[in-house]
Amino acid sequence: MIKNVIFDLGGVIIDIKREHAAKALEDLGIVEADRILGEYEQKGIFLLLEEGRVSDAELYDSLKPLCKEGTTCTDIKVAFEKFLTGLPVERLRTIEKVRAKGYKTYVLSNTNPIFYNDWISKAFRQDGKSINDYFDGIVVSFQELMCKPNPEIFGHLLSRYGLKAEETVFLDDSEANCASAGTHGIHTVCITSSGEDSFENACRRLLQ
Repeated sequence: MIKNVIFDLGGVIIDIKREHAAKALEDLGIVEADRILGEYEQKGIFLLLEEGRVSDAELYDSLKPLCKEGTTCTDIKVAFEKFLTGLPVERLRTIEKVRAKGYKTYVLSNTNPIFYNDWISKAFRQDGKSINDYFDGIVVSFQELMCKPNPEIFGHLLSRYGLKAEETVFLDDSEANCASAGTHGIHTVCITSSGEDSFENACRRLLQ
């Protein structure tokens, strides 16, 4: 019996377009942006940011020498945030319905302080609430100093909130992350952009 639902953010609740950020960063002069913004996980300085091992200021200092003359920290931030393209308010209301059904809801996401403290925070406020109003607990990579698919981060979430793996389902768009969650005995749904395992259909099954 499922009692707990863990959501990923990007690619599940939040729409993302990696290629938009790669193009915007390349326009600033960062020629390897597409490579270091991996499809499901970052590389290089962006990975270090998601792991909480560098600050946003250190990221900007690292990238500025790769950019065209006159590029500002704000220019880099705006380009980087093009990774995130939307959070339909209907998804927020769906999460509320899942909670109202009696499930405990959680976030487990690879993200960074630039996204989390600005774009993501604002997107979750669009219906008059905050991100903390939708979830019983939040675990994000830059605060844990590790990223999915490291199995330890799933263990942290389970132990921190006292969850039983067999009563928990994890919704993520990465097969590697789902496989890692499965090593703990967590049920998983690998979310797709459409079809049977879309966010909407996965939540619909929970609400039946």
